[in-house]
Amino acid sequence: MIEKMKFLSITGPKADIDRVIDQYLSRYEIHLENALSELKTVTSLRPYLEINPYKAELQLSAELLAEDKGELSGQTSCREISLEDSVKVIREVNEKLTGLRTEKAELEKQAEVIRTSMDNLIPFADLNYKVSDILHFQYVKFRFGRMTHEYYKKFMDYVYDTIDTVVHKCQEDANYVWLVYFAPDTLCDKIDAIFASLHFERFFLPDEYEGTPVEATHALEAKLSAIYDKVRSLDNRITAIMDQYREQLVAANRKLTTFSTNFDVRKLAACTKQDDNTFYILCGWMSETDAAAFRKELEHDTDTFCLVEDDHNNIVSKPPTKLKNPKLFRPFETFIQMYGLPAYDELDPTIILGLTYSFLFGFMFGDVGQGLCLMIGGYLLYRAKKMNLAAIISCCGFFSTIFGFLFGSVFGFENILEPLWLHPKSAMMKLPFIGNLNTVFVVAIALGMGIVLMTMVLNVINSIRNHDPEKAWFDTNGVAGIVFYGSLALVIVLFMTGSPLPAAAVMTVMFLLPLLVIFCKEPLTALVEKKAKIMPEEKGMFFVQGFFELFEVLLSYFSNTLSFVRVGAFAVSHAAMMEVVLMLAGAEAGSPNWLVVVLGNLFVCGMEGLIVGIQVLRLEYYELFSRFYKGTGRPFKAYGKTE
Repeated sequence: MIEKMKFLSITGPKADIDRVIDQYLSRYEIHLENALSELKTVTSLRPYLEINPYKAELQLSAELLAEDKGELSGQTSCREISLEDSVKVIREVNEKLTGLRTEKAELEKQAEVIRTSMDNLIPFADLNYKVSDILHFQYVKFRFGRMTHEYYKKFMDYVYDTIDTVVHKCQEDANYVWLVYFAPDTLCDKIDAIFASLHFERFFLPDEYEGTPVEATHALEAKLSAIYDKVRSLDNRITAIMDQYREQLVAANRKLTTFSTNFDVRKLAACTKQDDNTFYILCGWMSETDAAAFRKELEHDTDTFCLVEDDHNNIVSKPPTKLKNPKLFRPFETFIQMYGLPAYDELDPTIILGLTYSFLFGFMFGDVGQGLCLMIGGYLLYRAKKMNLAAIISCCGFFSTIFGFLFGSVFGFENILEPLWLHPKSAMMKLPFIGNLNTVFVVAIALGMGIVLMTMVLNVINSIRNHDPEKAWFDTNGVAGIVFYGSLALVIVLFMTGSPLPAAAVMTVMFLLPLLVIFCKEPLTALVEKKAKIMPEEKGMFFVQGFFELFEVLLSYFSNTLSFVRVGAFAVSHAAMMEVVLMLAGAEAGSPNWLVVVLGNLFVCGMEGLIVGIQVLRLEYYELFSRFYKGTGRPFKAYGKTE
């Protein structure tokens, strides 16, 4: 069901808007509209232009709550705090933390420099000579670096003995050899060029190391350890501040979030000036119940006024859709939202979908044992996780259990219970001109024809609500379609049961007249709407197009009816699959393998349950909804409290 809506215009002094939002709108569900768009006929309206003063502090509070790896972000607080105190505590905490964070960032930068120096120095640990002395050679140049194994081997085999240089090999890994080479100052450029041609990568070590590379590395490790101690000390101080202000920060963030959200209402408000006073105007939709309670509460508020517009022709926006269904059918709203919410003046198909979906699922998946598993499992999952799909599975399991008793099937065993109706796989009936046919196929087609007729009736109701005479009276799914398809269904039933058929004249009226009305629906609609032009100019094209459209209508009636054969087919296939499972388990021998029975039931329940669920949803969308439902509604988005 769709809740009835009322369009409200709320106005008062501009300076009073925060009080009204906090005192009223935060407690009532209202779908706000843009006042400038809605009140186009009102003169001297202008937008409510103000910058959100809470945005900076709110962002700062969010950043503070993300400190310490987000440990505060999940905290809750029952503490109440004023807006002024919220701003004060956030600024105070941020001021205390800014200096600590700056100092920590500087220490981390120093640590990164030391780690880089250690990484450059460690490969030369085998050089048992003071680095500082090497860096101060006067007549001999040095180069620290690395080259690949391939070029190092070539250098040692073909070049080393031919040039004036000394190479000290240090550490190596799978790809590189780290080394230091020395060369006379006068030949340095030539030797550098030779090493460069061999892809020598030079490292520059700063003039700050003391002792050998090993000793320098130990000194750097000591410095790095001291820096880490200082960083840990700063982290402890930051954590202590966070612990001290934890509840205040959470309460301040909550307060600022509320006020920031309230302030954003101004984006949808408009202002108007009268004499020296400026007033705000807010527009929106409320349910009839909330609107009545809201107006009653405003009777004692002399600064706030509320007007209700009952004529929807004077309102620019269309009413939003707020569904209100019984709790049992509420989970099925998920399928409605997947297709599209009903428009405000449409029928809400939630209850119809819930009943038909569960019924068809049960028909196609009739088994007492598996149905009970789906029903209980879905219910427990819904209670634990509040998943709508779990509740839908539970409802489907209930109908599966009922049809399981009707089919006499318990976990695939058909010899435990006597069927209250029939066994789907073996039940047959004799039909004229057709012969023997599975009973569930016949019932499925009859059930489908009944559902199609029901959707046609719903289409007529929707079309009358929308003042669409063509769809209501002359369309394929209108009154003309109901008469034709209903007559066809009645004649088929009478013929199959051996009952006498209506006279030929009656059948001619029942069949030909509705088809003629459908063929001429455009001229008839123009005639009902009293248009000056009834027939189109190109009459030849009209008759050709009408003929092929009528042929398509007849074909769609036939194909849509046959679509419901799948309902019976899945009922038969479910019984056949369980028969295969029991055959594999050796049930015919009298002592089945219970592990195979259990695993087979789990497989069939999971795989076929999923397939049946998808197939039933396809029937709902394509065979039911396509006939009467558009799903063009827009959701009701409530500002403030939502239950």
